Amino acid sequence: MSMVGSLRKVARLARRGRPVDLSHPARSPLGSTVVNCVIYRDGVRQEAAPSVEESVARVRKRGDGFVWLGLHEPTEAEFVRVAALFGLHPLAVEDAVHAHQRPKVQQYGDILFAVFKSVAYIEHEELTATSEVVDTGEIMVFAGPDFVVTVRHGHHGSLGALREGLEAVPRQLAKGPAVVLHAIADHVVDDYLTVTDAVQDDIDQVETDVFSPQGSPSADAGRIYQLKRELLELKRAVVPLGRPLQVLATQSMRSVDREIQAYFRDVADHLARVIEQITDFDALLDSILQAHLAQVTVGQNEDMRKITAWAAIIAVPTMVCGVYGMNFDHMPELHWRFGYLFALAVIATACLVIHRGFKRNGWL
Repeated sequence: MSMVGSLRKVARLARRGRPVDLSHPARSPLGSTVVNCVIYRDGVRQEAAPSVEESVARVRKRGDGFVWLGLHEPTEAEFVRVAALFGLHPLAVEDAVHAHQRPKVQQYGDILFAVFKSVAYIEHEELTATSEVVDTGEIMVFAGPDFVVTVRHGHHGSLGALREGLEAVPRQLAKGPAVVLHAIADHVVDDYLTVTDAVQDDIDQVETDVFSPQGSPSADAGRIYQLKRELLELKRAVVPLGRPLQVLATQSMRSVDREIQAYFRDVADHLARVIEQITDFDALLDSILQAHLAQVTVGQNEDMRKITAWAAIIAVPTMVCGVYGMNFDHMPELHWRFGYLFALAVIATACLVIHRGFKRNGWL
């Protein structure tokens, strides 16, 4: 298997129906800031050290392997010790603690700092005008010569399964922190593909409702607009990652070996597909919304035509009754024996003729 295939395979193991091993050492409660701290040497997981400091000391004493420290929503006070231990730049530390950053890649000496927006699809039985469709989070990665620090924000995007997948392929993990960085980028972009496929199902359902011959009562502008807003949130997470991936794929960096760097192009290609899909979805939703508004306008015009037609029919008896309802003594046919029946016949005939004319023209 090629290196690209191996790297992509380990990033997708969790999405191929593989059961999650909750007893695996890579798992720990999300409530803990330190999710895991593991030493890898030649791609093989080593015996756990009693502390993060001890793990780093062991790696640096031997001069081979690296430490992978995983954190979940650390506070500023909690991250200070980590920043001092690994020599992280203050600006990157501030971004990692406070989150809400755009996807980016920055080089600080020998340390590479990358920000990825993670996304998850929120399952729902039926799309409504208030449904949440996309949830976003963040994954920050510090990649140095002998360490990887991942900081995750949000309640999804766990890297436990990814870590297990990498451990299952020691030959790839032995290549160092750059492989972890690539696997995380690939993992994030694969999630984009999963979410866009799910969003497409929602768009297909909305499109079906709007263009249903009978006119579905659930086809309303609120649902379309809400889906468009959720798509915008997805777009804000996905589109800005294009430039950072190009940097990782093309620019020379100390933390990323050229052999690994070339495979970031594969991730960038998949991201380009996602961006293209989102752009198409946005245009399609615009068309669906315009079509729905046009249908509403046509329906309103149809109602007004019917109202106008019935008003014209009712005008005939109104006119006749209005004329003969006047209190004048000298009016024709007032004392005729068949005048009442004749008036009713004239009214009925006139209304029937007008009604058939409107019916033939499609007004009724």
